[in-house]
Amino acid sequence: MCYAIPGKVVEIRGDVGVVDFGNGVRREVILAMVDAKVGDYVLVHAGYAIKVLDEKGALEILQAIEDAISLAGKDGGQCL
Repeated sequence: MCYAIPGKVVEIRGDVGVVDFGNGVRREVILAMVDAKVGDYVLVHAGYAIKVLDEKGALEILQAIEDAISLAGKDGGQCL
């Protein structure tokens, strides 16, 4: 099974962006497949942004991930 996680673009250098996934987690991501700007939310899979999302949709996905982890119990840890 593959997962894609939303994050917010905070910096862009050419085809590479820095994406903030929350709780201080930032990663470099290839933006070549999308037309993203600083402030946009992108869906990231395997280091590549594969889709630009609106903020509402991105936050709904992040909440669903947090809810799923909380269902796993306290030992499930934090997602982001």
